[in-house]
Amino acid sequence: MGLPAGAFDGAAEQPRQEPLRTEFEFELPRGYVDESGTVHRRGAMRLATARDELVPLRDVRVRENPAYLSVVLLGRVITRLGSLPSVHDGTVENMFASDLAFLQDFYRQINAEGHTRAAVACPHCEESFEVELAGSRLGES
Repeated sequence: MGLPAGAFDGAAEQPRQEPLRTEFEFELPRGYVDESGTVHRRGAMRLATARDELVPLRDVRVRENPAYLSVVLLGRVITRLGSLPSVHDGTVENMFASDLAFLQDFYRQINAEGHTRAAVACPHCEESFEVELAGSRLGES
């Protein structure tokens, strides 16, 4: 049983989709402080691949301490941070806890939702709205 003729011709009727976005910019709440004392806040993270999520499972540090998984994983998907020549798990390991938590949430947001908008509600009036997480500092809109 085959598909009817023209089954794939509906593309012309659908609205044009944006190209797939695979990298998302962010700004850390505190910033990574390198060995010279320079603070790096702005960076970018790419979408994770299946390999990115599987390879860290073979890492001895992850086997000994499953909480280390996010450090290794983030070290693989952060493509740039400030003027650092490279970002790796050692970089992530030395970040402030608040920045690590931010990056874990950011990772979940872009990989689960495919965008950096989050639905929130005002704690006072309970009105729902969306905020943009990428490239914005906490408390700014």
